[in-house]
Amino acid sequence: MSATIHRLTSREPSLEPMISLVTPGMNAVNAVILDRMQSDIPLIPELAGHLIAGGGKRMRPMLTLASAELLGYSGNRHHRLAAAVEFIHTATLLHDDVVDSSDLRRGRRTANIIWGNPASVLVGDFLFSRSFELMVEDGSLKVLKILSSASAIIAEGEVNQLTAVRKVDLSEERYLDIIGAKTAALFAAACRIAAVVAERGEGEEAALDAYGRNLGIAFQLVDDAIDYVSDAGTMGKDAGDDFREGKMTLPVILAYARGNDEERAFWKAAVTGHRNSDEDFIEAIRLVQASHSVDDTLARARHYGQRAIDAIGAFPSGKAKDAMVEAVEFAVARAF
Repeated sequence: MSATIHRLTSREPSLEPMISLVTPGMNAVNAVILDRMQSDIPLIPELAGHLIAGGGKRMRPMLTLASAELLGYSGNRHHRLAAAVEFIHTATLLHDDVVDSSDLRRGRRTANIIWGNPASVLVGDFLFSRSFELMVEDGSLKVLKILSSASAIIAEGEVNQLTAVRKVDLSEERYLDIIGAKTAALFAAACRIAAVVAERGEGEEAALDAYGRNLGIAFQLVDDAIDYVSDAGTMGKDAGDDFREGKMTLPVILAYARGNDEERAFWKAAVTGHRNSDEDFIEAIRLVQASHSVDDTLARARHYGQRAIDAIGAFPSGKAKDAMVEAVEFAVARAF
């Protein structure tokens, strides 16, 4: 397993090259988002706007635009499709916060706390519908198939995760299936559709799909690791959310597997909801760090990050490729 990623520069990796690369396109994407979240029902744009304006990096639509730049695509179809990708993502966030009973996202109160669960679910449904309108307007059955399939896979991943909550014997294989569906599928689709609109072959589609998929897995592994080393300011959610919700993320799976009888008893009690105080969370942090479970989770993230970089190795060098490589480096480096 590769433990390190060869960096482009000696400075800390940044998302700035990607942001700079796609800024003109993102202005067009944001205009589509603003236009399509409007409704005669005032609550819809009010609630949707709260989440959309919440300070997220818009990583997924940026990947669509960057992939199009990598391919030298000069049209504008990808702007609306990138907006569709962001609507899918935003809808899943609204639904996730309801399922998880979350009260913070990126340091702000969640929509379900402000407006209630029914409104959050229904506005999420509205945004899903808007995303499909944008796909149909594009007119490509292939794009529609890629994004609709990703939407179904995300939903399956969320249900898989829901049925895995508070199960201390969750396998690493099932955990990877969950994050591959709930996170990586949309990263992969966001990249792949750029090759479709650029009318490239299956090989380039598959390469961009692999880039996005591996980046998505690395991204989620890092998120799951820094839940045990960080705070709400870094994470964009409360540190310990996964712990209190009984989610068996990879750091916990590894710590449980490596624990002695006493430590395993702690994890069983914690995951089933019987030990979830602040003191218990501090003990959980101690155990995942003492067992090197966070370190090993981050090593896996670097491995998948390297696979993402390797996937676009055959594309020509230039600003787009450099930005996409550094985006991977940034995703992994967030934990350090």
